[in-house]
Amino acid sequence: MAIIINFCPTGMVPTKAMTPYVPESPAEIIEQVHEAYELGITIAHLHARDETGVPTWKKDIYARIFEGVRVYCPELLICGSTSGRTFPEFEKRSALIELQPDMASLTLSSLNFAKEASVNPPDIIARLAMKMREYGVNPELECFDLGMINYGKYLISKNLIEGPCYWNVLFGNIAGLQATPSQIGIAMTEIPSNHYLAFAGIGSSQLQVAAIAISLGVGVRIGIEDNIWLDQQRTRLATNIELVRRVHQLMEIHEEILMPPGQLGKMGFYNKQKLEVIQ
Repeated sequence: MAIIINFCPTGMVPTKAMTPYVPESPAEIIEQVHEAYELGITIAHLHARDETGVPTWKKDIYARIFEGVRVYCPELLICGSTSGRTFPEFEKRSALIELQPDMASLTLSSLNFAKEASVNPPDIIARLAMKMREYGVNPELECFDLGMINYGKYLISKNLIEGPCYWNVLFGNIAGLQATPSQIGIAMTEIPSNHYLAFAGIGSSQLQVAAIAISLGVGVRIGIEDNIWLDQQRTRLATNIELVRRVHQLMEIHEEILMPPGQLGKMGFYNKQKLEVIQ
């Protein structure tokens, strides 16, 4: 199977004080997504920031980002973040779904990060999933531990989510799966074989996880959202395009090819309205 590259340029945590390369404004995000699209990516996982660089849920800012990406990257799968780390209210988290991106993230349980929690109660998860279905948006299933994978399969069994699905499994968070061969292997075996999968490494785990994923023929999530450094010694800050280029180098070594966004999109991952236009 061709390799899915999920590009995550911004996230909730990196700031300009941490790295000047993180895109914060809509113009910066659009420009870097376009650059990555030209190199070759399948999905863009997008977070919005307000004028001060603080993460925001505001629909008008997401609209500017999505519209720009659609103009410059017409086939790219657009995924908006419904993260509740900063704003837990359902109305705020779900507002971007009304813009009808192709996908929206759905974190499948509450979890702790090193310095804060991401609270995802069962009722919020279910309501987000139902609203995504209402607007023709596909869930991007985000899993940080085996329990989240199990909960995703539970939601499928209850028909709250329709498979086959796209899964992001993230390794390296202190309170979740670690980037070891045993834990990566177990997680991989728990995802249904007819679904679509990408691995992500957080911080210093990013390169290791990307290399293992590609060697296994699994997709990769890559970008400054998960890691701001190019080297393990943390002496050189990375740009987003450098991180994407490194994934392409790993793919070349393993003789793997990119899954074009149109290929994945036409298998049911474009927003239903967008699919009608493209077809």
